[in-house]
Amino acid sequence: MQKQEMDRGTDALKAHLSGTASMSIRQTRRGWLQECFGCEARTEFKYFIGDNQVAQSLDDANCCCRIFCKPIYPFTAQVKELNSDAELLSVERPCRCAAGFCKCCCYQELIMTSGGQPMGSIKETCYYCVPEFKIYGAQNEEIYKLHPPTCCCGMCVNCFTEGNPCCGKGCCKVPFWVFDAKDNKTNGSNAKLLGKIVKVPKSLMVEVFTDSDAFDVTFPSDANVTQKALLMGSALLVNATFFEEK
Repeated sequence: MQKQEMDRGTDALKAHLSGTASMSIRQTRRGWLQECFGCEARTEFKYFIGDNQVAQSLDDANCCCRIFCKPIYPFTAQVKELNSDAELLSVERPCRCAAGFCKCCCYQELIMTSGGQPMGSIKETCYYCVPEFKIYGAQNEEIYKLHPPTCCCGMCVNCFTEGNPCCGKGCCKVPFWVFDAKDNKTNGSNAKLLGKIVKVPKSLMVEVFTDSDAFDVTFPSDANVTQKALLMGSALLVNATFFEEK
C-alpha cells in the first residue's frame, strides 16, 4: 500500500482507527411516540471502540423519500467525533434499485470521503441467491469482497456460522464476511475470511418492537486507517440495504 493511501483521512479518523481491531456501531432508537405511530426519523448511529463512544452520525435525506422509498432512499451522513464535531467520515448513498434474489444492474453503492479526500466506495456486484459487494479504494482499485457466509456450493446463505440463529449466542445475528478482493474461493465455511460485519441483537424487546440495529465490525489484522474507514462505512450501507425496511 502506498504511503498516500495510508495517510488518507482526517486527523480525528487516524486518531481513533489507528491500532483499532474492532468497532461497534449502534443505531439510536426512536422515541416511544414515534414508534407507536410509525413515524420516520433521521437515522442516527453511535460508534464505540470498546465501551467508549467516540463518534456519532445523523443522516440527511428527503422526508418523502424516506417514507415512500425506504429500502432505496438516497442520503448523506457525516460521522463526527463525539463532543468536538471533528469529521471522521462522510458518506453518500445515491438512489439505486433495491436488493433482491438476484441483481444484474443499478447496483447499490456508498461513496466515502474524509476531510474532502476521496476514501473509496462499496458497490454491489452481479449476484444470485447470495448478495455480494466489492469495496474499492480511492483509485477505484478493488480491496475487499463482502458477502454473507455460504453453503451448498455458494448457493445459500449459511445461517449457522455465528451459532444457532434461533437461540444461544447465534440468535438474531446476521454476518457479512470480508475477503480479499482477489480471492476466488470465498464460498463455504472454510473460506479464508479477513474480517466481518455482524448485525447483532441488542435485546429481545429492541429486536421485536423497534427497528434499531447494531453492528460489530471486526477489521482485518493488516488493515490501515483508510481500509478500516471503508469497512465502517460499509456497515451503514449494509444496514440501509437490508435492515432499514423492517
